[in-house]
Amino acid sequence: MIDFSTLTLTDVSRNFGRRRALARVSLAAAAGETIALLGPNGAGKSTLLSIAATLIAPSSGEVRYGDHDARTAGGALRGRIGLLGHDLYLYPELSAAENLRFFAKVYRLDGVERRVDEALDRAGLTTRRDDQVAGFSRGMRQRLALERALLHAPRLVLLDEPFTGLDDAATHALRRRLAGLREAGCIVLVTTHDLETIDGLIDRAVMLQQGKLVTIADGAGSLRERYRRSL
Repeated sequence: MIDFSTLTLTDVSRNFGRRRALARVSLAAAAGETIALLGPNGAGKSTLLSIAATLIAPSSGEVRYGDHDARTAGGALRGRIGLLGHDLYLYPELSAAENLRFFAKVYRLDGVERRVDEALDRAGLTTRRDDQVAGFSRGMRQRLALERALLHAPRLVLLDEPFTGLDDAATHALRRRLAGLREAGCIVLVTTHDLETIDGLIDRAVMLQQGKLVTIADGAGSLRERYRRSL
């Protein structure tokens, strides 16, 4: 079993040809901690999440998951990570239930039908369970993709703009889910521009500017006010 008591990035850089997306980023997160990763579009937030998810390798630096790195831990590590990215990783030609059933089998989970039913209920999609995802709105796909990302009870949860397309009810439900993940001892990294929505749900916030990490200081004022002071 992979120890997910910590996630540690040390001097992580990532280049895409001549463009440097991340420049010597160091970040440590502990179990039960939710960290907001802020910054303008193109700052490197999605790249950092992709590295933490093992989807891409850093050009230099080290990423450790407890006492392991991605090369030595392999599939055992990836089975403990949940990712919600811009690509929702849903098959549009399949129904909501079929999508969840497919991923449950990929993760070799037991009680597949129970897990699928519970996930559809949390997503508010029980009545649409047999409908093709191709006909879903963006918000419906977002809710389903979140449950797909959490279906296997990951210990490291990486959420890239999870509030996209959600109405007020779904936003409140996601806030409850984030609070539950923190209580369950998960490490959560979340990127968002919805600073008012995430305020109060996070333990701390950091910001990427042109690929470099800047800490957003604690203190008086809302998260948005402290973010603006850090720009």
